[in-house]
Amino acid sequence: MAKLRGTGTLNIRIVAKEAGVSQATVSRAFSQPDMLAPATVEKVLETARLLGYVPNQVARALSTGRSGNVALILPDVTNPFFSALMRGAQAAAHKRGYATFLGDTDETAALENLLLTKLAVQVDGFVLASPRQNEESIRKHAARRPLVVINRDLEGIARVLVDTAGGFSDAVKLLADLGHKTLAYVGAPRGSWSNQQRAAAVESAGAALGLQVFQVDAVRPSHQAGQDCVDQVLAAGATAALAVDDAVAQGMIAGLANRGLSVPEDFSVVGCDDVIATTTYPQLTTVNAHCALAGRQAVDLLLDSLLATGQPGGSLVLVGELIVRGTTGAAPSHRKADRIGRRKTAEVGLTAPPLVSPTRKSK
Repeated sequence: MAKLRGTGTLNIRIVAKEAGVSQATVSRAFSQPDMLAPATVEKVLETARLLGYVPNQVARALSTGRSGNVALILPDVTNPFFSALMRGAQAAAHKRGYATFLGDTDETAALENLLLTKLAVQVDGFVLASPRQNEESIRKHAARRPLVVINRDLEGIARVLVDTAGGFSDAVKLLADLGHKTLAYVGAPRGSWSNQQRAAAVESAGAALGLQVFQVDAVRPSHQAGQDCVDQVLAAGATAALAVDDAVAQGMIAGLANRGLSVPEDFSVVGCDDVIATTTYPQLTTVNAHCALAGRQAVDLLLDSLLATGQPGGSLVLVGELIVRGTTGAAPSHRKADRIGRRKTAEVGLTAPPLVSPTRKSK
């Protein structure tokens, strides 16, 4: 088909006539392609491309009440977990004809609340990942706009949960089998549902195996935070650590190297996410958190609810598995770690952190 000229203003009627379909089919090809056969969608889009037709998003929004946009709100886009989640969510939205707005809350509840409020007039719904607001505030936003939550278990709100508890329990057992007696769990922030889930799993598995478990707060999950907590972990006498995510675990490996300790000969490290785990040396033992899949499924939940003209509902649970690589090994003779731990404690006046107390799962 040659590109038509002299036909006046291009509109949906002309595209429908040239493609041999109804105007409703053309509309669906752009706004709800999943409702049509792939061959029909391809035919309509190719016809539109040859004609030079681009749908008027403003007009479509006025006629349908839909903007064709969804928003993804994240605590920290620089964190590898959320970067992978974002790509999965955006791919799912694009496949179904939606554009994606992105909001980074910088780990703050106030900015999260502001973004949900300001963007509500521009999007058809939200995917809210690892929210930092309290339950009451989240429910208020969900009452205003369709909303799907990732990694926060709120009854009555659609949610995708990544259950990594089993993977962390398996990691504790692995370390126990390797001869480790004292472990550290390095987590952040304490209000995070995922962090609470992982801390509770480490504590429970450690108690069942007769291990001593300490919790160390990294304040904010990052590579730098992992480096900064190494002295405190060593001061506790731990010979292995389980980190809330791979970024913290990578930081710990770098911090240990700066203190002359080798992984896994002198110290073992376990991460979580499996996004950047293969980029460490040695490659990181970690719990797979299915980041991209969580993003895709959350968007599908949201868009399915928009087609049904109702609020999203139900929950999906993804189960993370332990992947054993090169950063876990047999427990060392504690002399080297103890010596460095005592020296660092004397230098900065550190005291060993308390045993992890039972953690109540956030709802």
